[in-house]
Amino acid sequence: MSALKGLDGIVVTETSIGEVQGEQGFYHYRHYSAVDLAESCSLEEVWYLLVEGELPTTQQLSDFTNELTSLRSLPLAAKPVLAVLATSSVRPIDALRTAVSAVGAQWGMRATLDLDPNECRADGIRLCSVMPTLAAALYRLSKGLEPVGPDPTLGHAANALFMLSGEVPEPDVARAFEQYLITTIDHGLNASTFTGRVIASTGADVASAVVGAIGALSGPLHGGAPRRVLDMLDELDGLDALDGLDSTGTVEAWVQSALEEGRKIMGFGHRLYVGADPRAVLMRTVSQQLGGERVNQAVEVEQRVLNTLNTLKSGHRLGTNVEFYAGVVMERCGIDRELFTSMFACARSIGWCAHIAEQAEEGRLIRPTAVYVGIEAPQPIPRSR
Repeated sequence: MSALKGLDGIVVTETSIGEVQGEQGFYHYRHYSAVDLAESCSLEEVWYLLVEGELPTTQQLSDFTNELTSLRSLPLAAKPVLAVLATSSVRPIDALRTAVSAVGAQWGMRATLDLDPNECRADGIRLCSVMPTLAAALYRLSKGLEPVGPDPTLGHAANALFMLSGEVPEPDVARAFEQYLITTIDHGLNASTFTGRVIASTGADVASAVVGAIGALSGPLHGGAPRRVLDMLDELDGLDALDGLDSTGTVEAWVQSALEEGRKIMGFGHRLYVGADPRAVLMRTVSQQLGGERVNQAVEVEQRVLNTLNTLKSGHRLGTNVEFYAGVVMERCGIDRELFTSMFACARSIGWCAHIAEQAEEGRLIRPTAVYVGIEAPQPIPRSR
């Protein structure tokens, strides 16, 4: 038996939440195109779809929105913990992970093995509702500012921006951020979602599963990528030979050097998609609607990187992935790049909790096997050591 590294092609569960069809450049949430949902629905509508399995009626949406609004306030018991975590030496995503763990413990979240589906649903909604509040409070405290409480008149996405800055965002900015959140709610059995399902399969509580998923998301090859895309754009912008991206050869030379040295070019290529990531296509459009110098730079760099990759790697259909424009959109929405992974976690937590609830209902422990490749066993134990 040989191992399939990275579990490529291994089917470990069944789900009705969504699917990625990489060859077709398509993904969906409960049979609706995720891109179509991001273009025409609010975050609350899509959240309801993930939780309940269908899009809400007007009354259902109103009731659900009121439920979310009632759950956004910062838990009083969490404030001392946040003050300890909110230091410059702690990464925001690490602080958020620890805060979620603390809140789950303080709320006394019970093992999913002991919950009925409605109780599991309630724990997930409660946790996802407060995560932007936790992330914003941690950020402001780290800057020596007092946390800003949620505004009950604002939607989930606009509220996150409001709690970060203390100012009500412009409608186009709030909508752009909302569309980013919708496109990243779920994306198949990615590393963090799989982690959350593995933990849920043990019967652990919802907070424990979300904490584990955050840990997986924090890696630079998963949720940490958008920040590194902006770092790359800054590097390209700062090259002496690069004059407003008009000097031919600079980007191309940088790409060739990166490939020769085995460095990863952040924001390009995806394990599942053959060609363009549909999320990147939408986020490009969203960023261009916002406009700005950074957006213009990103569009130019994207095209030149793709041209160079297609020349140097002919036969490979390499496309832009969502991380390339995610950072551009979040930066245009006024979010510091140190918070990008935390914002990703706030969106993806909705998908995580849908998967956690589904796994809890399945009730089977995930227990894969590994192929042993060490020295043949058993070996005699040495007499003298």
